[in-house]
Amino acid sequence: MTRLLLMSDTHVPVRAKDLPAPLWEAVDAADVVVHAGDWMAVELLDALQARAARLVAVWGNNDGDALRARLPEVAYAEIDGVRLAVTHETGAAQGREKRCAARFPDVDVLVFGHSHIPWDSTAENGLRLLNPGSPTDRRRQPTHTWMTAEIRDGALTDVVLHPLER
Repeated sequence: MTRLLLMSDTHVPVRAKDLPAPLWEAVDAADVVVHAGDWMAVELLDALQARAARLVAVWGNNDGDALRARLPEVAYAEIDGVRLAVTHETGAAQGREKRCAARFPDVDVLVFGHSHIPWDSTAENGLRLLNPGSPTDRRRQPTHTWMTAEIRDGALTDVVLHPLER
């Protein structure tokens, strides 16, 4: 079993000085940390790289040259038989499943961000789309959020959206 932690749109230090303590605890407990962009500062990338057992991450539209030099726009990883892709933007909600299934035909799970709105859906071809929301900038959402999941026997299981009142 592999424990995943999914986050996006952290916007540190613009929206928060640091990640919330419960999220750092989740980083420590995870086997793989996934970050879907909009970091805002290289210092958070450095901190996550130092603390996470494994980090799979991309840059977002608000990330500058220093982050773009160190991170890809799209990241791919195979984790215990599950093919994962990470990107920041996927476009409008309408038609997202069909569009992403066409763009990522050889992927089992797509983690994305940008909207700050949690999302969990499955495309017709079986592609699971996950957006963990934001742990620091909830926008119109009732709480700040991130996700955890597990990979067991080559399948993604136990996807949980974690709310955080700040």
